[in-house]
Amino acid sequence: MEFDGKVVVVTGGSRGMGQEMVRAFAAEGAHVVVASRKLDDCQVVAKAAEAMHGRRALAVPCNVSDWAQCDALIDSVYQQFGQVDVLVNNAGLSPLYPSVDQITEAYFDKVIGVNLKGPFRLASVIGARMAASGGGSIVNISSIEAIRPDPTAIPYAAAKAALNNLTEGLAQTFGSSGVRVNAIQCGPFLTDISNAWTDEMRVLFDNQAALRRCGNPDEITGAALYFASERASFCTGAVLRLDGGVR
Repeated sequence: MEFDGKVVVVTGGSRGMGQEMVRAFAAEGAHVVVASRKLDDCQVVAKAAEAMHGRRALAVPCNVSDWAQCDALIDSVYQQFGQVDVLVNNAGLSPLYPSVDQITEAYFDKVIGVNLKGPFRLASVIGARMAASGGGSIVNISSIEAIRPDPTAIPYAAAKAALNNLTEGLAQTFGSSGVRVNAIQCGPFLTDISNAWTDEMRVLFDNQAALRRCGNPDEITGAALYFASERASFCTGAVLRLDGGVR
């Protein structure tokens, strides 16, 4: 029960890796906040966490690409719990596009908004409040696309590269106040997104990894729990590759 009494906020927490991290933190004693666009999905995960682990769980609808909704999420959490000890910026998306020259401004703004603007706003405001109250941990969920951009995900790759940069910048900003900021740079994981992969894509992703497979959603939890815990007390500004050894 390493996180007994701690408050952990997970964006994109209603499915995939986010849902697994909610479960893992609740199992370690944390009160959890499940944030995602659809309230019904958040409530399902929150109720399950409460039932299984006896922790308080708050479901909050939030499109993190919207600055005002990020602020509303922060207000809701502090009104309910009075604190945030861990923030996991997990929400992300990368819809397919026909070709890079046909990317619209709306598409570009949406991808940058979810993958960069939202994490910046949440980490900046919550990080400042953590600093004022003695410390905390922020974990940004990045992607291998940040260093190896694929032609099918250029805006997403750019946003994740910027998220890596943001991780180190905020680590420097808040470090003297006891707030640690780290990132997990994920390779292909078998989340809901993988349902849209072709058989050829799955074979390619499997073969690119030294372990010859993609990650399972629950395989992110060890890294997330480590970065959020006191075992990582001297670790900040780090970007951990969690990709099965993609080459």
